[in-house]
Amino acid sequence: MHEKCGVVGISLQDRDAARPLYYSLYALQHRGQEAAGIVTHDGFQQHSHVETGLVGDVFDEGDLGQLNGENGIGHVRYPTSGALDKSCAQPFSVSFKSGSLGLSHNGNLVNADEVRDELAELGHAFTSDGDTEVIAHDLARNLLEEDLVRAVKRTMGRIHGSYSLTIMHDDTVLGVRDPKGNRPLVIGELEDGYVLASESAAIDTLDGELVRDVEPGELVVLHPDGTGYDSYQLIEEDSTAHCFFEHVYFARPDSNIDGTLVYDARRELGRRLYAEAGIDTDVVMPVPDSGRAFASGYAEAAQDAGVDVNFAEGLMKNRYVGRTFIMPTQDERERAVRLKLNPIKNTVKGKRVTLIDDSIVRGTTSTQLVELMRDAGAEEVHVRIGAPPIVAPCYMGIDMATREELIASDMSVEEIRETIHADSLAYLSVDAIAETLDQQRDDLCLGCVTGEYPYDIDGEATDREVERPVIQSSLADD
Repeated sequence: MHEKCGVVGISLQDRDAARPLYYSLYALQHRGQEAAGIVTHDGFQQHSHVETGLVGDVFDEGDLGQLNGENGIGHVRYPTSGALDKSCAQPFSVSFKSGSLGLSHNGNLVNADEVRDELAELGHAFTSDGDTEVIAHDLARNLLEEDLVRAVKRTMGRIHGSYSLTIMHDDTVLGVRDPKGNRPLVIGELEDGYVLASESAAIDTLDGELVRDVEPGELVVLHPDGTGYDSYQLIEEDSTAHCFFEHVYFARPDSNIDGTLVYDARRELGRRLYAEAGIDTDVVMPVPDSGRAFASGYAEAAQDAGVDVNFAEGLMKNRYVGRTFIMPTQDERERAVRLKLNPIKNTVKGKRVTLIDDSIVRGTTSTQLVELMRDAGAEEVHVRIGAPPIVAPCYMGIDMATREELIASDMSVEEIRETIHADSLAYLSVDAIAETLDQQRDDLCLGCVTGEYPYDIDGEATDREVERPVIQSSLADD
């Protein structure tokens, strides 16, 4: 399971936006480590610096010094579509007759190829195979004929799928959230301006105040002088499709998403996990880092039930082993888990252990973790997961495995337990997720755990009739 992209947009009064954008991207680094970029506008021209790599490696003092202007957008990328090279790094910039455009995208379109083919036939030349460029070209085309708000509405009617966007049209910064609100986007207020970001943690980093979530189907236009913003509800749908996995895994625990503090949600999911599938053991142990809040809630619920259980950090994480660690052979891949995680033997030896994690994807890591526990002297190893089994791929912008690689796609819970050699295994129910997030099941995207999606996807089932927004040739009636 991997993080997805992070976007940010800032408009300030009498202060360059580059440095606050840089700090915001640092706060969103967990959402993507492949590439980072900032585009600013000084009122006359656009400035851009986009490279592959981590935020701290992509920008130096000189780079920030050249990014002039009080308005700008930024992006950190984890690729789910498009090439891994710089051609798909963002923000994506395009110049056209009506000015300059910069675009940062978090999500995944389900009809990008169709729109790209249409635009290519109309003479648009594409430099990348990512869907962000498709959105940029479609919007640029509409801006030749419409004002900003109408152009955005027309593009929203054309593209389908998951998207939270920060856009810069000349020196105007805007934020757009798709009509189902699949990916998060929030508005924050600073002392001298306003910010749009994937997560509220970026606003906290800038010492700002969270104003609210951008609504699904809403366009927010920041005033270029940093004094305020305008809001336009462009498309309304009967239901949302909030990604539940933002709460389970992707978002920082200190972020607020759709009205819920992620840390509180994870702790409550842990409490429900104990209520649904609790087992009495000597020690409850998180798989760091994402299992920590679940394990804390689980252990608390056990103690509330009168069970004498110890909550302990029994696995230490080496933070310097990243995903780029070269592992050409299976033997080395197995060694990588031991490089990343090392058990504290005194916590484990002779104990019955409950290991708590956020998910099992392929099963390889879980198998190795159970083995680590046994090697460290655990008497029993019970595994509890703070989400339902992942049975299907994600098409909404999360880089999940294919069906063939997903262990739960064709195995029962008991078969998975046997595969990972645990004494017992249990997952959280889908209903517990909906109840904890205080959402109707119909308002969540649960495609990866139900196999039924909120968008029309070739060869997949939909969980309800998907109403397509009508593409209007004119907005005169608005």
